[in-house]
Amino acid sequence: MLNYNRTTEQWQEFDRDHHIHPFTDPDALGKKGTRVITKAEGSYIYDSEGHKILDGMAGLWCVNVGYGRKELIEAAERQIRELPYYNSFFQTAHPPQIELSRLLSEVTPEGFNHFFFAGSGSEANDTNVRLARHYWDIKGKPSKRTFISRRNAYHGSTLAATSLGGMGYMHNMGGDNGSLLPGFEHIEQPFWYLEGKDMTPEEFGLARARELEDKILEVGADNVAAFIGEPIQGAGGVIVPPSTYWPEIQRICKKYEILLVVDEVITGFGRTGNWFGQETFAIDGDMMTMAKGLSSGYIPASAVGLKDEVFEVLNSGGDINHGYTYSGHPVASAVAIANINYIKDHQLVEKVREETGPYLQAGLQNLADTHPLVGEARGRGLMAALQLVKDKETHEIFTGDQDAAGTCRDYCFNNDLIMRGTDQSMIMSPPLTITTSEIDELLDKAKLCLDLTARDLGVI
Repeated sequence: MLNYNRTTEQWQEFDRDHHIHPFTDPDALGKKGTRVITKAEGSYIYDSEGHKILDGMAGLWCVNVGYGRKELIEAAERQIRELPYYNSFFQTAHPPQIELSRLLSEVTPEGFNHFFFAGSGSEANDTNVRLARHYWDIKGKPSKRTFISRRNAYHGSTLAATSLGGMGYMHNMGGDNGSLLPGFEHIEQPFWYLEGKDMTPEEFGLARARELEDKILEVGADNVAAFIGEPIQGAGGVIVPPSTYWPEIQRICKKYEILLVVDEVITGFGRTGNWFGQETFAIDGDMMTMAKGLSSGYIPASAVGLKDEVFEVLNSGGDINHGYTYSGHPVASAVAIANINYIKDHQLVEKVREETGPYLQAGLQNLADTHPLVGEARGRGLMAALQLVKDKETHEIFTGDQDAAGTCRDYCFNNDLIMRGTDQSMIMSPPLTITTSEIDELLDKAKLCLDLTARDLGVI
């Protein structure tokens, strides 16, 4: 049995001695000591020192229904008693897996009626690579293998998913491009505020989208399997593309007969004020990736959704020699069902679209209008970022030793607010259940931490 009576110092010692953290310098963290989170409820987490912390990131973009929902907890308990595990390899299935497939066909965009399950977004994106290449092989075009993504995109951290994404520091782990597999290409991101120069957002959106056509012609259309993109680039800094971007991307994909894979790991299940980001941006994808909000992070679960036309080709091609031990795990499926039903029953998508999303975005825009450190507020629904700048007129950001985002993140951490600092942006994605009064608390704490950061950097 887990011993919850240990001191913070004991937990930190055991953590330092035995646990390797993701995306972390282990030596530096060991010297600093981890913050030990012991419980959570609603929009708050609590640490071993008794601090009540507003979770402005919903875990890792995932706890959409908030913490402590009895409906999800009871679903897990019932299922683990009834059928804790069985696989779907040997021409078998189980009711939770089947029911989740049916339920997903109701809430996903029109035409998505077939789903392949995995345990994480990384696994789901690996699956996308294999299924897309298999699709083209069945169609008699086996040379169509290359995936095109965007710089600063995040699609997971397995070797294939790292290659699929566009995070340079991830590619370079193990030496220069040591973690980049062949068959993956990247174009620039649609980040108008920092990279648009003298173009209007609309002009810039078209220019960045047309880089896809340039890359297709460079690689050869007969060699390109798919383009993959997040509707909004999440981990890259909540980069919202200009209105012209996605229509042009879709035109190019159709022109050159390449699949459009939409990564909805972050933007799915209500985050942007619609069930999926494809609806928010009118994207007509061929394949889609789901994870995080699928189970609200209560248990690992992910899925790939296939448009009917894609499934019909795969259905004609014999064995799909791909799968995972935990694909469609019965407990994960049961929790995902309870999670989707909770979102529906409590009208969380509508709440984000009509109430809390506009309320948060308006509050952040006020900071952009009034705070000397904030150059831009951007986002959709309950997914947002504040761009920290040295000069609001020129959009110049802090560099070198002046790490505004890192400083602000640490002040947030010390003032019981979780926000993430990425590339001189402060990003957030609170639970979809957050109230307007809790948003007020988030905004007040964010302003305090921005003020403290500005003071340290000599801005005010």
